[in-house]
Amino acid sequence: MNTVRLLALLALLLAAPVSASAAQGAYATQGDCGGRPMTGVRMAPGYCLGLVWQGSGAEGPRMPRGLLALSGGGWLVTDLGNWYPGNGAIWRLSFGPDGAPRWRRLAQGLNMPHTAARGPDGRLYVSEMNRILTLDPDAADPAATVRTVIGDLPDNRLHANRHPLSSFVFDGNGDLLVNVGAPSDRCVDAQGRARTDARGACIDSAATAQVRRHAYLGNGRWDEDSTVFASGLRNSIALVRHPLGTILQGENSVDLTTPDHPYDEINVLRQGGHYGWPYCVDLATPLPGWSAAQAQCGERDRPLALLPPHAAPLDLVYYEGAMFPELRGRLLMSWHGYRRAGGRIVAAETDAEGRPLTDRGGRYAIYPRGSLTYPAGAPSVRGKVLTPGWDTAVGRQPRGAPVVLAVAADGAIWVTDDRNRAILRIARSEIAP
Repeated sequence: MNTVRLLALLALLLAAPVSASAAQGAYATQGDCGGRPMTGVRMAPGYCLGLVWQGSGAEGPRMPRGLLALSGGGWLVTDLGNWYPGNGAIWRLSFGPDGAPRWRRLAQGLNMPHTAARGPDGRLYVSEMNRILTLDPDAADPAATVRTVIGDLPDNRLHANRHPLSSFVFDGNGDLLVNVGAPSDRCVDAQGRARTDARGACIDSAATAQVRRHAYLGNGRWDEDSTVFASGLRNSIALVRHPLGTILQGENSVDLTTPDHPYDEINVLRQGGHYGWPYCVDLATPLPGWSAAQAQCGERDRPLALLPPHAAPLDLVYYEGAMFPELRGRLLMSWHGYRRAGGRIVAAETDAEGRPLTDRGGRYAIYPRGSLTYPAGAPSVRGKVLTPGWDTAVGRQPRGAPVVLAVAADGAIWVTDDRNRAILRIARSEIAP
């Protein structure tokens, strides 16, 4: 190409308008989705995915994770920042008269904040990597109201911990159930040999890979000391409590080299239950590095249902909104995984106590197309994928990375997408389901 033609081409490129849809990882929009610009993500019939906000500059969260509707209007959004301590923040999202997003940073310098929830006393609580805190988002200086509720949770020790994030749910009596993730993938050394204590058990399992219970003392206070509620849980970021008391956990299983094994899980947690990590996966399969005698898989609590390998469930929410009557009572799941089964939001059917209904065997979809089978006879969740087309489409959309789901007052489903720095909203489309 000669110099004149090259200069002409450069001039043309510089003169062309640059839109968000042209940026890598950006959602292109066209049309309307319940009052928001509609993305091109192919949805289940009757649903559309609108773009609320996508960041590209200094304003707003870098890695939006937690999402909570505020009684005074707007949303509380936790910002992981990145995977190093001290870079997280808490933001308030509101909207101007023209509907444009407005951000106000409420607190900063935090250690990987994730969960945001309202407690039994009506206050707002947020999990950091190493503590649970409370703050008042309506105060003139919200940062000055930050107070530690539960401290001294394990930190990531400069990335020695593989699962540093904390999450929590409130039990029916107000107790805090807090996730403490496993510090390693499967408790083996660089040669694949089990790392054991004198009893032959994993050296990491005594104080981690569990959900702890902190007793509620009343008036926004919890016992700093805890008891173990359930153990053998590699990473319990996804926790939910049904109004009738069922507590579900979405297990992110270990990272073996194959993309098709092992399966992630939905577990029904019970007091004293052990759910297999690091010894067993799937229904009762010992992991490499652990003998059958060490693993004792027959004595572990089996999952209620298997999920696709590396689906990476990060949130579980019971839907009770008005916008989608067909979803009422269903369990919404965000599958955050970057592998081919991830990037989906799923609505699972449940029984009266909130346990997902299961099928035996069955199939799960993968990107870019097709499906794979679950093990014959294995329980798999019964439900539908709301976002079947959330794969990468060049110039139109990135692969989705849904983290937290929240049901708004109107019944719309709001979603944080941390890898693509976006907040989205599932609404009713004009096409009936």
